[in-house]
Amino acid sequence: MIMGKNTLMKSCINHLMSEPVEGDEDYDERKDTWKARPELEAVIRQLSGNTGIIFHNGDLTDLKDILDAQVREAPARVGSLAPDDVWVRSGPTGLDPKQTSFFQNLSIQTKIVKGQVEIVNDVQVVFKDEKVTNSQSSLLDKLKIKPFFYKMEIKMVYDKGQLFAPGVLSINQEDILSAFSASIANLTSLSLSSGYITKSAAPHLMINAFKNLCSVSFASDYSFPAAEKLKEAAKNMPAASATATKADDKPAEKEEEPEEEEELDADCGNLFGDEDY
Repeated sequence: MIMGKNTLMKSCINHLMSEPVEGDEDYDERKDTWKARPELEAVIRQLSGNTGIIFHNGDLTDLKDILDAQVREAPARVGSLAPDDVWVRSGPTGLDPKQTSFFQNLSIQTKIVKGQVEIVNDVQVVFKDEKVTNSQSSLLDKLKIKPFFYKMEIKMVYDKGQLFAPGVLSINQEDILSAFSASIANLTSLSLSSGYITKSAAPHLMINAFKNLCSVSFASDYSFPAAEKLKEAAKNMPAASATATKADDKPAEKEEEPEEEEELDADCGNLFGDEDY
């Protein structure tokens, strides 16, 4: 990884692109290995702002994962652009009552609870894409809040003389297969609707032609072996359906609950007599 002055990095790339001339200090070293590289102009145009260059010969997806994992908390510095909105939630602040005037200057409603300042309502202190002011920075510093997170963002990917958007690093094999399948489906639909035959549409055309032949065979006396099999299957359908219905009815009969027998209140007719023994 190279981080440095943009002017110095541009100067180095321009020197690499320039043809060696007799009299240069490194003429003997470069005269046999130099070759024109106009594609590096695209790299020079990207060197603006706080930009660095990372060289990598392996899988760039692994490199992206490493960069995304390196996240650091950062305070709200005066004059910096806020990457996100910042809210201060209601509740105790841990500050003594002497700091009440500081909150009043920022139009933040507070109250004193148990000897410390407590914020009554949630307040949005910093707005996204706006510069952080001195009072906003002081408030967040007093509350010991580091609201921002900074990490290295990939601006562009350079490979074999071409620049690509960083989104290409998020593309996986499933995305490629899905896009390819969708394109094939669109091509097949266009072929079937226009009548221009393509390789992907040929199976569908053959299936449709077979269906038409079967329809003609069913409606006429003309037949062929494949149609005979379909006719035979159609004839057997009612019998198969009846058999399946009977098979479904049998378990239902077995599952019928037996009727409960009524209790008999039989009169034993003074079997033991009415007299006490």
